[in-house]
Amino acid sequence: MAGQGSTGNVIAALCSFFIPGLGQLIQGRVMMALIQFVLAALLWIVLLGWLVHLWSIIDAAMFKQAT
Repeated sequence: MAGQGSTGNVIAALCSFFIPGLGQLIQGRVMMALIQFVLAALLWIVLLGWLVHLWSIIDAAMFKQAT
């Protein structure tokens, strides 16, 4: 993926919109995807999962791969 604002990041952000962590998984960041998915699932129980969900979308959109 090219970096911030790239088509790949937009697609990843859209994926994270539907399922927290899915965008990170598409970007190849398995551990971050797992953390965000589990945190969102746990926090939805107390109605705070939307915070992690939002973080997941922003993180996927702003990811810049190290060169």
